[in-house]
Amino acid sequence: MMDFIEVFPWNENFEVGIEVIDTQHKRLVQLLNLLASHIAYQSDAPTLKTIFNELAEYAVYHFKTEEAIWHDCFANDLWESEHKAVHNSFIENIGNLKAEDGVKPLEEVIEEVLSFLTHWLAFHILDSDMRMSKVAKGVQQGLPLGQAKKQAEHEMSGAMKVLIETILYMYDSLSSRTLQLMREVMERQKAESKLRLAANVFDNTLDAICITDEYLEIIDANPVFYQLSGYGEDDVLGKPLAAIKSAFANDKIAINIWETVATQGHWSGITSSRDESGEVKSEWLTLSSIKDTHGGLTNYVAVFSNVSHLLKKQDKLERIAHYDALTGLPNRLLFSDRMGLAMAHAERTGNFLAICYLDLDGFKPINDTLGHAAGDYLLKELSQRFLNVVRSEDTVARLGGDEFVLLFGDLKHADDYKVLLERLLEDIAAPVLIQENIAHVSASIGVTLFPIDKGDADTLLQHADEAMYEAKRQGKSRYCVYSM
Repeated sequence: MMDFIEVFPWNENFEVGIEVIDTQHKRLVQLLNLLASHIAYQSDAPTLKTIFNELAEYAVYHFKTEEAIWHDCFANDLWESEHKAVHNSFIENIGNLKAEDGVKPLEEVIEEVLSFLTHWLAFHILDSDMRMSKVAKGVQQGLPLGQAKKQAEHEMSGAMKVLIETILYMYDSLSSRTLQLMREVMERQKAESKLRLAANVFDNTLDAICITDEYLEIIDANPVFYQLSGYGEDDVLGKPLAAIKSAFANDKIAINIWETVATQGHWSGITSSRDESGEVKSEWLTLSSIKDTHGGLTNYVAVFSNVSHLLKKQDKLERIAHYDALTGLPNRLLFSDRMGLAMAHAERTGNFLAICYLDLDGFKPINDTLGHAAGDYLLKELSQRFLNVVRSEDTVARLGGDEFVLLFGDLKHADDYKVLLERLLEDIAAPVLIQENIAHVSASIGVTLFPIDKGDADTLLQHADEAMYEAKRQGKSRYCVYSM
């Protein structure tokens, strides 16, 4: 039975949020992976043509469906005509590639089509379809088309552009390397000329590759493997894979990897191992089991790709998406996630959760008289004071401006939050030295307690906000509890 090869692994990052389009995208990806699998296992020409024709026909069907959806929101708009032009260009390119059949071997033609499809489809979904979908959903929510387009352009710029480039780089590398490696392993069973070709690729690829026997002892490795690991041949050959790649020495990680390889024939993901110098390096590992013509396990092949720079970009994007740029505190998006978890924990344990909405008193005059830089410094200083008061299980988030929200969880008694807020008010009121000026601010805080207040997350935050305004009316520099 032929193993299924995923040169285009689908994940939720490719979902545009419109069910029929997402369903059809998944089907296109399935057909693309099916075509790649038959290429890797060298199926006959009629089989390859049948799958290719099905994929091309389904793409045309998908384009018609998608264009009908866009037409409801973009009728006679430039975006609609440009999107149709992209679809028409795709069909024309596929036709041109297919026309090379007869000039080039069919397998070579379909490999070119596969490479084109993988890159085009990933970029088209992440950029063009995602952009159109955001506008469509904005229009469905009542936004004028122009405003929805501006909103979509804003959401698709900046950090999103970096994310798209990162994902495309990873998918391009993954698809080409996975298919190439499977082809190389199979070619080793053929004529001597193809064995020499495979050996040449093995020696010159930029990825680190090693081959083990069925007992996981390394029997061969390429020059890059030695270069990146820092070990020589005498240190590697005949040694267990776990002795060279410490990721495999971690029982929890190794059990997951080997169970997946045993059931699916391959595993891919990020691993971290120490090299000979002791430095920890993150790598994208593709591990595959190799079987003989009778289905018996003979070898394992491990390909290690350096993805440290991609992980750094991903960490940076995660930081941008979930943390306030000025104070480093969680932003509204991360706070919503934390609050949902805190509410679930309170319900599970029977403890109390205090939701505290905080607004600074006297911040605007400082911002106006000393300047925005001084205001920013004050916000960062006060944020650090918040963190000095709260416990490890608590959350402090900045919602915007001089408004913050605090979550005090795991309270055994309903009034356990009081000592924390009293200390917080005292710390906030302490003077702050800014540019040789002494600044004084205070805070008004509104509190509501869950599950005494049984509202949902938005309602609880609204109640805490109302209590905060009551604290301001009572004279500021205090806290008030929401009264139901």
